Amino acid sequence: MTVTFLGTGTSQGIPVIGSDHPVSQSTDLKDKRLRVSVWLHWQDYSCVIDCGPDFRQQMLRENVQRVDAILLTHEHSDHTAGIDDIRPFNFKQGEPLPFYAHPRVFESLHQRFAYVFAKENKYPGAPSVREIEIDKNSIFTLGGKKVTVIEAFHADLPVLGFRIDDFTYLTDVKTIAPEEIEKIKGTKVLVINALREKPHYSHFNVKEALEFVEKVKPQTTYFTHISHAMGFHEEAEKKLPKNVHLAYDTLKITV
Repeated sequence: MTVTFLGTGTSQGIPVIGSDHPVSQSTDLKDKRLRVSVWLHWQDYSCVIDCGPDFRQQMLRENVQRVDAILLTHEHSDHTAGIDDIRPFNFKQGEPLPFYAHPRVFESLHQRFAYVFAKENKYPGAPSVREIEIDKNSIFTLGGKKVTVIEAFHADLPVLGFRIDDFTYLTDVKTIAPEEIEKIKGTKVLVINALREKPHYSHFNVKEALEFVEKVKPQTTYFTHISHAMGFHEEAEKKLPKNVHLAYDTLKITV
């Protein structure tokens, strides 16, 4: 399975609009981060985790020709606002695009994107979604691979993570129950959010993310959902243990 990091930034991305912060002014491409998302593909199957406002740009950059499913972690705009840009996949593939999400997330999308989910007099050019509801107890199959759903909390908001074979993806995590951690143990590659060094009320900071890594003990970890407050990529990377890395946009790994 190939994992491509489509975006590794926090909700504002990097550079931040109007910011004179040194990281926002950086010319290093690893310091330029779109909103957080990954593309997973194996054999002839292709899926994306989260569909944020940079979805169109990400699909074009990676020349993605087909998406068989989109998995949503939660309803925040930096993870869902790109839903309108699934239309080319609808037209090309000739069917609604399956979305896997918690029922609460679909309720939010129905309110915010009513034209997408309209039952009557739907505009012919609107995106088309096939809703598949999941929760922390869900286990399902995508392209022949087992997907285990993991629940964590983003402050008080439940968010979903996904384990596919030996790859686990979690973002926007602040706390996670011991029984959910058990689902992750044994994974070879872990992706987890690490916003910055200073504490944050709804995200792991670096210290908390490293403590989580010690509990799970994956072979390799990649930090994502990174803020400009993390500092320059190259400098922050040097502070991490040898088996822990900062992810960056366009990074590709094989699991």
